[in-house]
Amino acid sequence: MTMESRVRKAILKWVLAVVITLSAAVYQRMTGPTHPLRGRSDFCGNSFSYRLPRTHGGDGGQRVELAVSGAGCRATLVYRRYKTGDDWSRIDMVRDGELVAAELPHQPPAGKLEYHVLLQRDGAEQSVPADRTAIIRFKGGVPNLVLIPHVLFMFLAMLVSTAAGIEALLRGPRLRRDALVASGLLFVGGMILGPIVQKFAFGEFWTGVPWGWDLTDNKTLIAMIGWAIALAVVWRNRNPRQRWWALGAAVLLLAIYSIPHSALGSELDYQSGQVKTGG
Repeated sequence: MTMESRVRKAILKWVLAVVITLSAAVYQRMTGPTHPLRGRSDFCGNSFSYRLPRTHGGDGGQRVELAVSGAGCRATLVYRRYKTGDDWSRIDMVRDGELVAAELPHQPPAGKLEYHVLLQRDGAEQSVPADRTAIIRFKGGVPNLVLIPHVLFMFLAMLVSTAAGIEALLRGPRLRRDALVASGLLFVGGMILGPIVQKFAFGEFWTGVPWGWDLTDNKTLIAMIGWAIALAVVWRNRNPRQRWWALGAAVLLLAIYSIPHSALGSELDYQSGQVKTGG
């Protein structure tokens, strides 16, 4: 194979790996339960878009705001603790320039509130969202010194893992190197930094098997096992048939990390005071 051909293959591999990884990352982010709830509504004589937060990290309450105007239009923030029989609490939203805003009260780590905004004028009313409530989960603050490396290592792990899968398909000579790097990045990002992030956010290092059913922890564990097996096989055996193990590990990682982030995650049971997972 000529040098020009090798360069073309390398460029093709990394371009495909970047496109596939970014697509999976965007899909995971946009479909997750912590992604802001977005939509449009018509009331008080105008049409407006809304963006309701569904996650809050650190101290203090969570500000909720709507860009709604109109003479005589009143807005009320209505909320209660999630999965409880609590009565609904109400807070009058205050005008702040072009916005109306109010603040949801702070909750313990993994505590959740369900809420909506009630708009009223001249005896008519409308909920935002119209057909559901938004659910927001609170968590402890995670220092950027931990969070940024965690996100970076996990993204690079997905990227190099995808590149390794493409390398296996192309029968390239760098499969062993790519498999080693992908496994190392996943181990550091998911098995070391991931539990540290979890500790800051929810008070526990690990809530996956065998201590819980947290989906994020469990899918990290499954991906790590997959790549550990693939690395062991391709490192010891140069037989081209063994390349399918690396391709399988790459597909597995992409598949499980396309599952919405934070699904079946930590949740505070207000009755028992215990943080549970998998609900």
